[in-house]
Amino acid sequence: MANPFVHVELNTNDVAKAKSFFSKLFDWKMEDMPMDDGTYTIINVGEGTGGGLMKHPMPAAPSMWLAYVLVDDIDAATRKVKELGGTVMKDKTEVMGMGWLAIIVDPTGAMLGLWKPMQK
Repeated sequence: MANPFVHVELNTNDVAKAKSFFSKLFDWKMEDMPMDDGTYTIINVGEGTGGGLMKHPMPAAPSMWLAYVLVDDIDAATRKVKELGGTVMKDKTEVMGMGWLAIIVDPTGAMLGLWKPMQK
């Protein structure tokens, strides 16, 4: 598949409760990573696409899951989103030396993350 789903992220208003719930429900392993503005929790699911969990950046918004899709060129992908009638909600942003993300909204209002890893 050219653009597989590569990461699923929970933006939550109650990090402790979400971590407790999902680690008990699915036996997911949670690993906290310090960030400049808080903590990001890596979710290790074993086999399959893993994810992360963090304090919701928009406190008034409800907790939500956001899927990320792998792209070869994040700049070209965000340009194409606009050409096709979508919106770039969060433009290309570097993530702690690991890669770049962008968050888009399709013409129906659904959000999706784009991910471009750094070449090692």
